[in-house]
Amino acid sequence: MAYHDTHVAQHSSQAVSVNKVLRNTYALLAMTLLFSAVTAGAAMAMGVERMNILVFFIGAYGLMFLVHKTANSAAGLLATFAFTGFMGFTLGPILSAYLALPNGAALIMNALAMTGLTFIGLSAVALVSKKDFSFLGNFLLAGAIVLILAMVAGLIFQIPTLMLMVSAGFVLFASAAILYQTSEIVHRAGETNYILATITLYVSIYNLFISLLSILGIMSND
Repeated sequence: MAYHDTHVAQHSSQAVSVNKVLRNTYALLAMTLLFSAVTAGAAMAMGVERMNILVFFIGAYGLMFLVHKTANSAAGLLATFAFTGFMGFTLGPILSAYLALPNGAALIMNALAMTGLTFIGLSAVALVSKKDFSFLGNFLLAGAIVLILAMVAGLIFQIPTLMLMVSAGFVLFASAAILYQTSEIVHRAGETNYILATITLYVSIYNLFISLLSILGIMSND
């Protein structure tokens, strides 16, 4: 009887911990997405040119490294907003380029709606089904390597079909990352750092939106 009570107490404590991490993660994710929208709007209003790809990678990965180094302190929150603000700022010129197209606004809204519905749907699958998606870890590692190589090839050769395949690959990769990260919070007691969980989900949403926008643009010959 004592063992049963202890087991129930441990299970209840773990459920409370999981709910707390999920609540903090989604709250921070919402704030970072809103902040990114503000910085993207600022970049559009300022007429900022599209950033050099090398500068983008240095800024993005440098700030992401900073987030990981400070994730267990209050400075991690500042690093998180610095990273997501930077990502939003780099998104501004891309959105401006699409808005210059005849149907650019519709493409952006469609990509945004598809991104939101995909994120909500995948999160619901992971949370409601309680299925363990940890097996996707190896897929994500291999997929990241393949996508980076394909992205470099796409930048060099500028082949529309290859660029479409890379975008589709990023959609699958981002979707798998959302399932994996949400599952890790639910099933892994050690996944308690909501800052790192937020960054993973944010990057997945960012990649999902950019990739869907690219696919819609290519499919509409824009």
